[in-house]
Amino acid sequence: MTLPDTTQTTGRWPAGASRVGAGVTPFQTDAEATIRLAVGAEELGYARFGTAEGWTNDAVVMLTQIAGVTSRIGLVTAVLPVWSRTPAAIAMAAAGLQRASEGRFALGLGASSPPLVEGLHGLTWDQPVGRMRATLVAVRALLGGARLPLDRRGVRALRLGAPPEQPVPIILAALAPASVRLAGELADQWLPFLWARSRLADGRALLVEGEALAEVPAATGLTASVPLAIGEDEAAARQIAAGWLLAYLTRMGPLYPRMLRDHFGFADEVDALLGANEGGGPPQLPSAAEGLAREVTVMGSYDEAPDAVRAWLEAGADEIDLVLPLGLPEEQLHEMLEAAAPAAAPRGGEQSSSSAEVSSPRPCGGRTASGRAQADGSRFSLALEAMALAHAAPFHEMGYRVSCPYRDRQLALLLLAHSGSRLCSTVQLLRRLTPWRHAL
Repeated sequence: MTLPDTTQTTGRWPAGASRVGAGVTPFQTDAEATIRLAVGAEELGYARFGTAEGWTNDAVVMLTQIAGVTSRIGLVTAVLPVWSRTPAAIAMAAAGLQRASEGRFALGLGASSPPLVEGLHGLTWDQPVGRMRATLVAVRALLGGARLPLDRRGVRALRLGAPPEQPVPIILAALAPASVRLAGELADQWLPFLWARSRLADGRALLVEGEALAEVPAATGLTASVPLAIGEDEAAARQIAAGWLLAYLTRMGPLYPRMLRDHFGFADEVDALLGANEGGGPPQLPSAAEGLAREVTVMGSYDEAPDAVRAWLEAGADEIDLVLPLGLPEEQLHEMLEAAAPAAAPRGGEQSSSSAEVSSPRPCGGRTASGRAQADGSRFSLALEAMALAHAAPFHEMGYRVSCPYRDRQLALLLLAHSGSRLCSTVQLLRRLTPWRHAL
């Protein structure tokens, strides 16, 4: 068997670009709200937007929808479980997302957790590090144009028929030491979640150990995925932080409690938090657990949010992804993104890459008429529907049904402005497409 090339992708977030991203949890059920949050994050200058896959929405479908209504923000599966798809299915999805986003996609993978793998997928959660290694090696090979690495007699290994034209960076979510070393060896970036801020240097040391094992040693980026727990005042922020911690201490299997108790030494804080919430009701963060919350979340008032985010970058993270909490009104989530947005300003005082006047740091570019003409009509349907709110007549004349899936007229018009197309040019395009519209 010919071993595949496992060399890491050289792409990184460029110097001068924003170092702060945003995303949603695997618990998020409102797909339309997620799309609107991604659009808002792009307008606010965030570097990337991530969707996690658990037992609600398919992350690949979700990001494909987001790719259709954004043009500059990076898109990440943060993360996709290595158990839910074969390596070939993961590679094909990644290649498709890289094409759909025109070069803005990064593939985040992780081992997930026993409750999800066994309770939803019906598989045995066994030897997760081995599973991640095999998946990373196979996905990297397929995305690079090589054949699937197989050691099976009588079977001809295949390669992707449509590999991505632009490399797909691979990000690995990992917490156990062996998994973090694996990220250093095979991944382009390491994505820790609920990792203590004061222990980032420990994680970096594990990455270095893994990098030494790589075929071509290269530095692995460190993108901290951190629960966002900010509010109008300290009381609101503390309640959000307590909700985050309780969810991962009681609902996501033994990994997070063991890591926080034993690896990071927060046993007393964990016990205090659980004890304070034994009776139910709104989550409470006792003073004895405040140190834990400040170590593993971004906690503070809206005014304190930018400095709280920057503290993670100053502690050694190359980038930080702010994960929005579950169970809050969508309007409040937009407020949280806005409050933390000043921290997303590019390093060095340069203008944000998400500004319309600056080209994207990653090869994405604008959608062209020819690119739209190759689509089946849904590729640009959201922009058309937004325009139709005020200019329905030309579309009706050409036989297009006019509707808008968004309840918020203002947001729909924002999508229109964001598309970069003027009504007249779009109408002209549609007049050219109309003769073959029904043949697609």
